[in-house]
Amino acid sequence: MENDEIKRVRVSDLREEAGAEDLIDSPAMEPYFRLAQAILEGSSIKEAVGAIAALPLEERYLWRVVSALKWGFADFDSVNVTIDRKTLRPEDRGRIAELIQHRPVQFCLFLKALLGEGAMEQMMLQAIEVAKGVRKTS
Repeated sequence: MENDEIKRVRVSDLREEAGAEDLIDSPAMEPYFRLAQAILEGSSIKEAVGAIAALPLEERYLWRVVSALKWGFADFDSVNVTIDRKTLRPEDRGRIAELIQHRPVQFCLFLKALLGEGAMEQMMLQAIEVAKGVRKTS
C-alpha cells in the first residue's frame, strides 16, 4: 500500500488498544466528547470549546499525552534499551514491534496538531540528525 493510499476498514474490524477504554471513560474526556458530539450533530461548538478553554492545563487531553511522554522518557538510557534488545526472546521482540509500530506516526501527528506541519517536520528532522550522531552501542 502506498503511503498516500487510503485503506478502508470496517468499523467492526477496528481494534482498541489495551487500556484505551479506561482513558475514554475518564471524566476528563467529557468536555472533548461534548465537542465531538456537537461537531457530529452539526450544532454550535462554542459552548464545548469554551468549556475546554476553561480547563486548567493539567486537566486537558494534551497534558495526558505530554505527561506520558515525560514519564516514558524521564530516565531513558539507550544502553539499557540496547541490552534489552539483544537479549529479547523472539516472541517478546514481536510484541514490542507491535506496540511501537504506529507510535512514530502518532507522534508526528501530535506534533503537527500542536505546532503545525513545518515545525513538526523541522523538529523530527533535527531529532533524526541528533540520533544519528549519537555514539552507537550496537
